[in-house]
Amino acid sequence: MKILILGAGKMGSFFADLLSFDHEVAVYEQDPLRMRFVYNVVRMQSLDEVEAFLPDLVINCVTLNHTIDAFRAVTPRLKPACIISDIASVKTDLRDFYLERKFPYVSTHPMFGPTFANLANLEKENTIIISEGDHLGKIFFKDLYGRLKLNVFEYTFEEHDKVVAYSLGIPFASSLVFASTMIPQDAPGTTFKRHYKTARGLLSEDDYLLTEILFNPRTPLQISRIQEKLTELQSIIAARDTPRMKAFLADVRKKIN
Repeated sequence: MKILILGAGKMGSFFADLLSFDHEVAVYEQDPLRMRFVYNVVRMQSLDEVEAFLPDLVINCVTLNHTIDAFRAVTPRLKPACIISDIASVKTDLRDFYLERKFPYVSTHPMFGPTFANLANLEKENTIIISEGDHLGKIFFKDLYGRLKLNVFEYTFEEHDKVVAYSLGIPFASSLVFASTMIPQDAPGTTFKRHYKTARGLLSEDDYLLTEILFNPRTPLQISRIQEKLTELQSIIAARDTPRMKAFLADVRKKIN
């Protein structure tokens, strides 16, 4: 299969490396410096090269704020049967775009990134395939993710964004609040060091990734849940209310178990 990857960032490079030994892969990237470590692929900087390549599948790996713009730039150069796909972490507006463009499409979301995940061993990682989309496209990604031993889940576009708001929005917001209140520690405890490591890892991610997760229209509802629980905990602590604290802890233990 001839596969065109849009963007040579972390995930674009990951997919290029993953697919280039079994398929004819090209990477379209406007910044040549980002393609320094991309190998065994055709490197492209011109839309004329994209048109000449005639891909069977396009995997859009650019940042969310440029995903639709990248599609708009390349789709006029594609054959009608070409499957277009994205790996965006928030799917807002993508469903409408796909339906307007009339290309066969498939949308997925690898729920891991190069910062935290061990890309050589992804058995404990998850990925989502949107149930709406081209059958053959979904089969391709199910097979690909299956070979990586990822846990594959299927959701609609709407269900996906709700899940992401909860599973990523809450920890992202919590880690950012923790990091924003940080002061120098001469003798940090184990729990602090673990939170600190998580926060540093999160903040090493691209600003666009953090922003697109937090700007998910469904994230504010999840952040309000954090605020409600923090207010409740603050009230318990201020009142030194032991029975309420025990009940609060029991409820938390029940939820995590």
